[in-house]
Amino acid sequence: MQVIADLKALWPLRDFRKLFAVRLVSQTADGMFQVGLATLFFFSPENASTAAGVATAFAVLLLPFTIVGPWAGVLLDRWRRRQVLVVGNLVRVGITVVIALLMLTDGIGPAVYVLALVNLSINRFLLSALSASLPRTVDGPLLLTANSLTPTLGAAAAGVGGAIGLVLSLVLPAGRGRDATALFLAAAVMATAAALATRLGKDRLGPDERADAAQLRAALGILGRGLVAGAQHLVARRTPARALGIMAAHRFLYGVTFIASILIARNLLTDPADADAGLRTFGLVLGASAAGFVLAVVLTPVLSPRTGPHAWIVLCLSLAAVSQLLLVASAARTAVLVAAGFLGLAAQGAKIAVDTIVQRDTDDAFRGRAFALYDVLYNAAFVGAAALGAVTLPDTGYSQALFLVLAVAYAGFAALYGSASRRAPAVRVSEVVA
Repeated sequence: MQVIADLKALWPLRDFRKLFAVRLVSQTADGMFQVGLATLFFFSPENASTAAGVATAFAVLLLPFTIVGPWAGVLLDRWRRRQVLVVGNLVRVGITVVIALLMLTDGIGPAVYVLALVNLSINRFLLSALSASLPRTVDGPLLLTANSLTPTLGAAAAGVGGAIGLVLSLVLPAGRGRDATALFLAAAVMATAAALATRLGKDRLGPDERADAAQLRAALGILGRGLVAGAQHLVARRTPARALGIMAAHRFLYGVTFIASILIARNLLTDPADADAGLRTFGLVLGASAAGFVLAVVLTPVLSPRTGPHAWIVLCLSLAAVSQLLLVASAARTAVLVAAGFLGLAAQGAKIAVDTIVQRDTDDAFRGRAFALYDVLYNAAFVGAAALGAVTLPDTGYSQALFLVLAVAYAGFAALYGSASRRAPAVRVSEVVA
């Protein structure tokens, strides 16, 4: 298989192996932690059975990630990224343990929700650090290969973690002890990720220049100006700005379909009163989407070098349009699963290409801010999708008219991005003064 060949090509890179191990273990913990939140927010009997309920839950979950993004960029361009991976995971350990203790003593309350949001916000910060660090361990043609493998296999690791959490919920007796046990285990995995990060040299992941405490305070004080400078750099480089723009559009449209799939799984394909059946059905949808992710990691390294990353993005957007047309035709279980697989392939395939463009065409001094802006756009687009879903989706999640609009929008963005990429080639590093 191509993925095995790609791993063999990357495996001799010792620091890549170390960074890759941190990603896999960290995202496994993410999956274990997040499956509990998904059950609580979307598939408990008393919560989120309506479009507005699901949309509100997503807004609550994702708005903190959007706020974290700008701060992450400034810090990732000044702090040792290796230390970010160590300390960030250790902080998550402490927060997760506190949540578990609260679950045992007081049950679910406002403090649990606040700490969960903080934990997830730190997770987004760590993912930005992992992306910004990758070019320091891989360069040249292998960067595309690494970009195709690491996010997808990281997502697969999160899926494994989620599966572990789901199994625990099935084998342990119901009650606070079950929830706390799953959280304590997730904390142990987070601690393992922190330990693995210490195998990398403190300066190995950059940045090349670091600020002292006074300089850091000054940088945080002029956060807005720094983000504007980062955005101006991306616009000057052209290709990163276009790539981030199309990914935000893709994420917005994907988010509407994702919210619809939760409602379809819970309220259309199963009895709305049976939350557990809805969770199992949605698990099938996620499995189909994960299969698309895996297919993306196999196809992207083979096809993207032949088409170029820009043409590959256009093809992925076109496939996403096809997925929505399938939903226009039918809301049957088979159609929903096939559409989820196609959309998963399109989403991950496009993301791999966008990651590569942003990493390749952004100077290292701005790369942390680039991925922080990426994070803001990525999550803000999903919040916007939640708002749209709240006012346009019925509680069953199925609207032929809306899926037709999404198909047309995907096709339109594909044509627009393809035309812009042909008209405006990339600006090389030497042509831009950072």
